[in-house]
Amino acid sequence: MRSLFAALLSLAFAVAAQPMEAQEQASRFEAYGGYYYVRANINASVQGTPSSSNFNGNGGGGQLEYNLNHWLGVVGDLAGYAFTNTTNGALAGGAFSYLFGPRVNFRCRKVTPFAQALFGGFATTDGIVQSGDQNHFAMSTGGGIDFRVSAHVSIRPLQAEYFMTKIPDGLSNRQNNFRFGSGVVLRLGK
Repeated sequence: MRSLFAALLSLAFAVAAQPMEAQEQASRFEAYGGYYYVRANINASVQGTPSSSNFNGNGGGGQLEYNLNHWLGVVGDLAGYAFTNTTNGALAGGAFSYLFGPRVNFRCRKVTPFAQALFGGFATTDGIVQSGDQNHFAMSTGGGIDFRVSAHVSIRPLQAEYFMTKIPDGLSNRQNNFRFGSGVVLRLGK
């Protein structure tokens, strides 16, 4: 028990201590725009739906981050997707995700890796669910990396996340999906 307490105390001091090395100054706001890809895996027990279907969701979205300090921010993420069936390539329907939550940034000079946990909803159209347009719970956990190319512009080559949705499917009502993205980040304000 003492070693656990000592480890937690050491971790708290390490996080709270000012780093000796110069770090990238955080802007007050960061706006992201880019491409998203979602791989959706649906196992259903609903009449008229195959028992297992995979869908590819291509779309775009944006994020606005408010940086509370050098390492902690609050993110709002909005994205739209057009889903196609992987077996025949036919358009299955559309969806819109709206997620919000904390982001931890690990800023160092020109590179900023980050981790985040976002919670919100997933609005689906007629082709995704059997009974018309609906809203469902969604969450994502993951991270990415930004490379600063100028004082106000960064490139995000990869953002990868576990993306869970709670669409009624007649079984577990839970879908375990993946979401990938890439785009451009604009840094606004000081």
